[in-house]
Amino acid sequence: MQYSIVNYKTVKENSDFRIDADYYHPEKLNSFLILKNNSDQILNDIAISVKNNEKPKDLNVEIYDTTSASLHILTKNLSQKEERVSIKRKAKKGDIIISRLRPYLKQVAYIPTFIDKAYLTTEFFVLRSRNNENISFLLPFLLTKYVQNILFWGQGGTEHPRFQEYDLLGLPVVKIKKLKETLNNLVFKCCKLILDSENYYSQAEQLLLSELGLLDWKPKHESTFVKNYSDIQTAERFDAEYFQPKYEEIIEAVKKYKGGFDELGNFVKIKDKNFTPKDNERYKYIELANISSNGEINGYTENFGNELPSRARRKVQKGNLIISSIEGSLESIALITEDWKNALCSTGFFAVNSDIINSETLLVLLKTKIGQLQLKKGCKGTILTAIGKDELSKIVLPKIDLKTQEEIKKKITEMYETKKTSKSLLEIAKRGVEIAIEKDEQEAEKWIEEKLKEIKVEI
Repeated sequence: MQYSIVNYKTVKENSDFRIDADYYHPEKLNSFLILKNNSDQILNDIAISVKNNEKPKDLNVEIYDTTSASLHILTKNLSQKEERVSIKRKAKKGDIIISRLRPYLKQVAYIPTFIDKAYLTTEFFVLRSRNNENISFLLPFLLTKYVQNILFWGQGGTEHPRFQEYDLLGLPVVKIKKLKETLNNLVFKCCKLILDSENYYSQAEQLLLSELGLLDWKPKHESTFVKNYSDIQTAERFDAEYFQPKYEEIIEAVKKYKGGFDELGNFVKIKDKNFTPKDNERYKYIELANISSNGEINGYTENFGNELPSRARRKVQKGNLIISSIEGSLESIALITEDWKNALCSTGFFAVNSDIINSETLLVLLKTKIGQLQLKKGCKGTILTAIGKDELSKIVLPKIDLKTQEEIKKKITEMYETKKTSKSLLEIAKRGVEIAIEKDEQEAEKWIEEKLKEIKVEI
């Protein structure tokens, strides 16, 4: 049994008069004490919390929300839905952002110099330097287990638990005067690697679209159009969206490819059979929310088979491609790399593999307008609109020649390797801060140097 003894005076000092037991959880109090004993300032001495809510004039701006998984280095659009463009929190380059909602506490990100500004939902706090100092070192600090404990147990509320601004700004910041420059350099290197990885994917996508002559093609949504009754009978569908001309346009464009075309069902093997996990065996479990918009798996749940949700029923292997079947998450497509073999994913995914087309090329095909439009076309249903196996099998894809496939595979492999290195650097930075908290910054500096030599990275 865990418990804490707190003086009434301490309770009164809290501006919200918090009397809920979790707020004084032993993990939170112990983590706070450890930080306090190793600090000489609080976060509020270093940064301010920016609350400049603003409605973007241009709808085509970056809109970031807490329902999207963060890469810790903010680099691209996570959401551009118009209904979310009301009043947004505006951030700019050099800021640190952090989600205050319980499910997304690890969504901490640094806005690098190549992003001028970003609009966020108000469930993010925006931290900005008080004196124009580089505060990117706060990124690994906020990801440490000590800070995460404090913010987790500091949350209040029922429907959407969240922590308050005073808990964030009152965090004791570990003394790292010499280590600060190393941490800033690590975050800068992470930024550069993430930008490189985005460029690799962009190059692969442009290579594919150029090969198909679709680099400049843009779909047009028609308000009205005419279809024959025979078309409705053949398709066994009568919803207007299914017959949008833009879907036929992209299919016809694919059919003109010099190398020919075929249906996806003839390209791949679709795994849709359920796997029953063993009760006493632990599994990594991947959900839709764990897939970023650029095809990266950046999170998972690990648990025993009998404690996983009933939807954890798809077993995946290295080289598989997992494809979301749920409308609204159709871009959630990812390659299963070595790190994820034998993991489980949600039944909201199809898992596919092919001997005809490599998974890297298939990833790019399905994430471009070629695949996305056809995936959307195939969706049906009311409460949970999704694409079924039959409609997935009918998607028309080009028979990309082997040379182009290999070039695309090389680019996507470089993308994943670059991202992996970036993640490793951020983990090194985070653990380095924890060592500075537990021991001192000299030990942390030494440990970081050793780890950088191991992975052969210079900063």
